[in-house]
Amino acid sequence: MRIVALGVVAALFMTVQPAAAAVVANVSLSSQTMTVTENGAVRYQWKVSTGRKGFVTPKGKWTAKWLSKNHRSRKYNNAPMPYAVFYNGGYAVHATYETKRLGRPASHGCIRLHPENAAAFYALTHRYGLANTRIKVSH
Repeated sequence: MRIVALGVVAALFMTVQPAAAAVVANVSLSSQTMTVTENGAVRYQWKVSTGRKGFVTPKGKWTAKWLSKNHRSRKYNNAPMPYAVFYNGGYAVHATYETKRLGRPASHGCIRLHPENAAAFYALTHRYGLANTRIKVSH
């Protein structure tokens, strides 16, 4: 009886799905856009700039790792990266002041947004928490 009960409990745990993230940023490299959902509803769609020729924006799915409101790049000449939401090592979603380049690849691999949009995404991530924010990058 005890073995059967443990088997039933194990089966229940295996079928439980992790909770959906409250905030999801879906980044399309081909259209250079980021669609942000909040609790499953589309909240924003913005132009972005991702990795230009010679630089890669990795494809995949990540949970946000850390925030830095006034970050500066140690790797790229102290370049400003305001409202940075880091998700994969040194890769982040962050603001750019080169807004004329949004909508086409222009970065060293990060996902760049208009400063107002980056501030909104940063605020959503801060509000819901890192564990409840996902960044998905696809072709």
